[in-house]
Amino acid sequence: MKKIILSLLMTLIVGKPELPVVSQVVKNYSQEVLSTQEMSMGYRYPVASVSKIFKENILLNLAYLDGRVTNAQDINWDEIAKPFKSEFTLQPNEAFAYHDTILPEYKDRVVVTTKARFNKQDGFKTDGYLYGDGVCQLASFINMAARDANLKVVQFTNHDFAAIPEVPKIYGVSIYLDPNNRAASARKNLYIVNNQDKPVTFRFDYNGQELKVTVSKA
Repeated sequence: MKKIILSLLMTLIVGKPELPVVSQVVKNYSQEVLSTQEMSMGYRYPVASVSKIFKENILLNLAYLDGRVTNAQDINWDEIAKPFKSEFTLQPNEAFAYHDTILPEYKDRVVVTTKARFNKQDGFKTDGYLYGDGVCQLASFINMAARDANLKVVQFTNHDFAAIPEVPKIYGVSIYLDPNNRAASARKNLYIVNNQDKPVTFRFDYNGQELKVTVSKA
């Protein structure tokens, strides 16, 4: 009995064992969320057939962004329509540009683009008006998240000519890429700069119905 009491006293004197090291997964969950935005992929335009084209072009653009598609030959629409998660990270002072025709002042800062030209050759669809219709909605959605996260955002064009469901008009941005007019195209772009003191990550989560973007700081 004395040995048992002595053992208990020694445990109290020595103290509790060291806590286990927190795993990297837990650390990731402790990141500071700067912004979270969601939009329905089931309603992108009042006309159902056009809404479907917008949705498909948005999902294809995201597939180019995360590397699931690198050219039109990679496109499998059944795979593109499946739920997915992807992300990209900007280190402090690094920038994202929606397409790769970039203004000179951002040339050395841009590390991420959506890697697409939004045309027929890249496999984008048309609703009868132009190929790639719908990508401006994705750009505006990303713009909204970035501004809500207080990142530095630069745009020269707006999207006042058409409403974007679930994205207030103030965040609308018009995207266009014309290989024959690079100067104009560089201004029809969206630039997002990480002005934070730590890495910032954009995470996309598509569940088959809703698209969610979360902007967080490490």
